[in-house]
Amino acid sequence: MKKGAIFDMDGLLFDTETVYRKGWAIIADEFGVDRKPELADACSGTSGELTVRMVHKYHPTVDAEAYIHRVVQYVHDEAAKNLPVMEGAREILQYFHEHGVRIATASSSTVEQIEANLIKSGLRDYFDAVVGGDLVVNGKPAPDIFLLSAERIGVSPADCYVFEDGYNGLRGAAAASCAPVMIPDTLPPTDEMRAICTGIYPSLSAALAAVKQGAL
Repeated sequence: MKKGAIFDMDGLLFDTETVYRKGWAIIADEFGVDRKPELADACSGTSGELTVRMVHKYHPTVDAEAYIHRVVQYVHDEAAKNLPVMEGAREILQYFHEHGVRIATASSSTVEQIEANLIKSGLRDYFDAVVGGDLVVNGKPAPDIFLLSAERIGVSPADCYVFEDGYNGLRGAAAASCAPVMIPDTLPPTDEMRAICTGIYPSLSAALAAVKQGAL
């Protein structure tokens, strides 16, 4: 078992990726542009300038930063009403905590939003570090957020699991020399993901079982 475990948030700890998808569509209506379902996939796991570029690509005429702000606000408001914890999330965090594994987040959301979600769900005490997209210049798929997360928990990147559901996050984890573990949510595994991932499991419960068996 590795000494560190780094977790994405949306679509991994919490069932919020579907909320983001709905948000990208609803905000398109607000801005008077066509809904582009593929935009949600393009922006999944991204932050900063990369997200801005993606919005510009699909909606060249809109104020990308204002658009993104409204999507984030929509998700924030929805999460305040209902924040479902993903299957196995609490159990795997508890197991790692009991066995001395250092735990961090590496989410493209802001630290403020991550903290709010972790507190609301009762998961905050499991985390030794909370790292968000607002703490790095280059968002996923760059390795920066994973390198910072590993640094904050005092563990070598190579000795850290990274649990992710999104392609960009898994690419970033691989670039950081961590051990990427895919837990698919809205995006299916691809040949690329199979090539770069240490393991692919249908849920965090299944990943935990693999850890206990020494297979992960």
